[in-house]
Amino acid sequence: MRIPLIYSFRNLWTRRVTTLLTMIGVGLVVFVFVASLMLSDGLRRTLVSTGSDDNVIAIRRSSQTEVQSGISRDQANILRSMPEVETKADGTPVVTNDVVVLISLPKRVSAAPANVVIRGVSSLALEMRPQVKLVEGRAWHTGTQEVIIGKSIQQRFEGCDVGGTMRFGSANWTIAGVFDAGNTGFDSEVWGDADIIMPAFRRDGVFSSVTMHLRHGADFDALKTKLDADPRLTLDFFREKEYYANQSRTLALFISILGTLVSIVFSFGAMIGAMITMYAAVANRTTEVGTLRALGFRRRSVLSAFLLEAILLSVLGGLLGIAASSLMQFVRVSTTNWDTFSELAFRFTLSPTIVVQGLIFAVVMGVLGGFLPAVRASRMAIVEALRTA
Repeated sequence: MRIPLIYSFRNLWTRRVTTLLTMIGVGLVVFVFVASLMLSDGLRRTLVSTGSDDNVIAIRRSSQTEVQSGISRDQANILRSMPEVETKADGTPVVTNDVVVLISLPKRVSAAPANVVIRGVSSLALEMRPQVKLVEGRAWHTGTQEVIIGKSIQQRFEGCDVGGTMRFGSANWTIAGVFDAGNTGFDSEVWGDADIIMPAFRRDGVFSSVTMHLRHGADFDALKTKLDADPRLTLDFFREKEYYANQSRTLALFISILGTLVSIVFSFGAMIGAMITMYAAVANRTTEVGTLRALGFRRRSVLSAFLLEAILLSVLGGLLGIAASSLMQFVRVSTTNWDTFSELAFRFTLSPTIVVQGLIFAVVMGVLGGFLPAVRASRMAIVEALRTA
């Protein structure tokens, strides 16, 4: 015979206080585990969603990032002339030649300095990146020392409001507007006219990257093969989404590994708590176990019932931890992107995959914490168990 499932639920309800305390312990561990995965996934999604599959970005070969790259005007003009690049009705190639530099700005709360990306762009940059939308003020005027800033810059750094000024490149720059890039990496950047920003940083004639919008996204492989074979172009080419995904890997991997290690250490405490709870349950229910065995329930059924209690306890704790971690989606954090050494703001992101991983982690804790007490309960001799009544 098999012990009914309701038996395990009823026993957990009978020991409400110990059940709740153990659930909280498991929930805290699952919270840390899930939050670290959410942090890693949020960073990855922020950078991946920054790019587009229809845009191709070119940087100097082996540069890794735009900050380290340098592309001459002659090379940029060659890229603009490619037939795979989309053109406007007047024949203008849909291309932006960007200049990317880092400056230091003080944060609003702590006044501590942090690196911020200054991106000098061409006039078509906003058109090529439709996720970037002005929400306050206006765009910069071509040929002037005006910039627009991402909403994360406005929220996190001092003096970053429309009409204010920023000083970099030995000049003062007027903040003409604020843009919302849809929680992508561009939200943490400052944009202005590349032809004005370039000489301010003594980058005359040298761009950091060239981004081209393809007529057809499927043309990427053919275009890359052609450009790689051109001896005039010592450049690397990526789909824009792939480029930004590569930038997220180092930091996302570090966060994921660190969070997992911390969760594993904490999980030992949670498993010990679950084990103590189940051992106490076995000790208090010796007569009950003996009665079950006397009624004809086999050792395997008793083991399964007690193990199921431990698993249910952990699953309930896991659901509590996941529910608590879901609130982190309303939190926006910032950190330094190790690939670009610039400030990057992003949100915690909870996905169905992370929910499943959190529940699996909770079940594993339940199995490891409840197995030995369940074995002890199943091995009780009927006579000895009833004798303690």
